[in-house]
Amino acid sequence: MKLIGLVGTNSIKSTNRQLLQYMKKHFKDKADIELLEIKGIPIFDKPANKKVPDSITEIAAKIEEADGVIIASPEYDHSIPAALMSVLAWLSYGIYPMFNKPVMITGASFGTLGSSRAQQQLRQILNSPELKATVMPGSEFLLSHSLQAFDTEGNLIDLESVQKLDAIFDDFRLFVKITEKLSNAQELLRQEAENFDWENL
Repeated sequence: MKLIGLVGTNSIKSTNRQLLQYMKKHFKDKADIELLEIKGIPIFDKPANKKVPDSITEIAAKIEEADGVIIASPEYDHSIPAALMSVLAWLSYGIYPMFNKPVMITGASFGTLGSSRAQQQLRQILNSPELKATVMPGSEFLLSHSLQAFDTEGNLIDLESVQKLDAIFDDFRLFVKITEKLSNAQELLRQEAENFDWENL
């Protein structure tokens, strides 16, 4: 199974990047996870020529080819980072790589809540008419106190956290396979997404 791990922050040092790096290593026998960065991508500003940046085109192509996407996002002021919001805006601007794409949401934070409110917001964004991703329901991986969560080799220390992540990831692999079979209305829904325009509502 080929998966994309989207690092949902432009921070140079991030425990969310660390979490995805751990998942890439920990689940190497179950899936090939390629990490994608959003650092350096220009903030969304509707271009006059309607052309998205090459960096976004490259990310979109990798997402299109993948079986699913894992997004790891921190929480800033009860929401996802502006850099991640901007990238998702680009990925819904005349291109549709996230359409019907299975998505698993994860998040790490320094505090106790583990990005729970940012994850809720991210679900709403991914469900928007232009993105229409297929987010795995009923589960979320919240890594709290993330500065103390990893050992010197980048492994999760807490056994309960490892067991929970293992179980959620196994569910996600199954979710990816189920989503592939839910294709009866896919073309109609894709046309609906392509024809949707907030400016003409």
